[in-house]
Amino acid sequence: MLNNKERKLALNVKENEEINLDEYNFSTFRNEQPSAIDSIHELENNEVDSLASVGVLMEEENRSGTYLLYGHDAFTIARQIEGFECLPIAEALQKYHWLSDKYWFKALKKDLDKYTSAISSTIPSGYFILVKKGVKIEFPFQAGLFMNQENDAMSLHNVVILEEGAEIHLITGCTNKHKIRKGLHLAISEHFIGRNAKLTNSMIHNWGPELEVRPRGGTIVEEGGTYISNYFSLRPAKSVQMDPFTHLKGDNSSAKYLTVILSTPGTFADLGGRILMTGKNSGAELVARAVCQGGHVIQTGLIIGAASNCHAHVDCAGLMMSEKGMIEAIPGLRAMHPEARMSHEASIGRVAPGQVAYLLSKGLTEEEALSMIVRGFLDIGVEIFIPELDSAISEIAEISGHGEE
Repeated sequence: MLNNKERKLALNVKENEEINLDEYNFSTFRNEQPSAIDSIHELENNEVDSLASVGVLMEEENRSGTYLLYGHDAFTIARQIEGFECLPIAEALQKYHWLSDKYWFKALKKDLDKYTSAISSTIPSGYFILVKKGVKIEFPFQAGLFMNQENDAMSLHNVVILEEGAEIHLITGCTNKHKIRKGLHLAISEHFIGRNAKLTNSMIHNWGPELEVRPRGGTIVEEGGTYISNYFSLRPAKSVQMDPFTHLKGDNSSAKYLTVILSTPGTFADLGGRILMTGKNSGAELVARAVCQGGHVIQTGLIIGAASNCHAHVDCAGLMMSEKGMIEAIPGLRAMHPEARMSHEASIGRVAPGQVAYLLSKGLTEEEALSMIVRGFLDIGVEIFIPELDSAISEIAEISGHGEE
């Protein structure tokens, strides 16, 4: 039998969605503040390790550059690559006057909700990336977003522009200082993908138990362009809600969202994604995987087909590892053209006892068997392999087998 709290939650799963912004300190974004560190090399060892766990490597091995936001202090280190530029967004807005006219709040609205409005009222933090026509960046660029103060608000606005034929892989790692419990992370990311360009955006989250997270994203893809979004949440925030929007504007454009989350007790995650297809022969795919150990997960996905010969698929799947918690899957399709071809599937279940018994008969322990099964469940075909994404999947599988410590 459900108790009153569980019954209320079952009927109104989005009760944790709204955040009282007055509880958090935004003043540091509106006033000059002394720097917490003067160099990216002043990070403590445990901070370096925390960033490495979300794919941000301070030694910059196999990276084209680094953007680090440490609290409210921004640092940018980029290799000298012709046709590639990365700047703090405030500096980019001063350097390029066309940025505010052509791209600033053009992929999503400033007044989309109270979180975008809050970001727009602060001194801009975040990164600006420009990849010129035909330039293909060999190594990923990494952005580390590190919260270092209790009860603070982190507010970002990022802009990424890929001109015709350009390519880059962006790795964004978000985490916090170990002693930090409560905080708010707000972010706007606008991506503009030119003709035949390709952006892969891999985001890894590892938050504290009282962090609240509200990312907002908008992406516009021109003819023949490709956008791939990988999202992995190893240790979820207290609450996270996001619904990134991609407009496949050009003919033969494509987008793919891959989302993997481990849900633990006391956490709430509403992970959506919307893709509008107005380009002929455009294609879209939304794939979501949730492993629930007691938290609450809502998997939503909506694809809108509004062009001839557009095609799309939504795939939401959940694995319940506990009698506590909840997974809700809401795959959505909306056809606005007679030639749209779209499909969806959703499934929620548990680890089959027969699978565990078979692996036990092969000499594995129960923990090893569970980890192996979860690992297979999370294998969703990441198109661009990097060790950090594989490590994230392995860690989620291991935690699922052993349980949270």
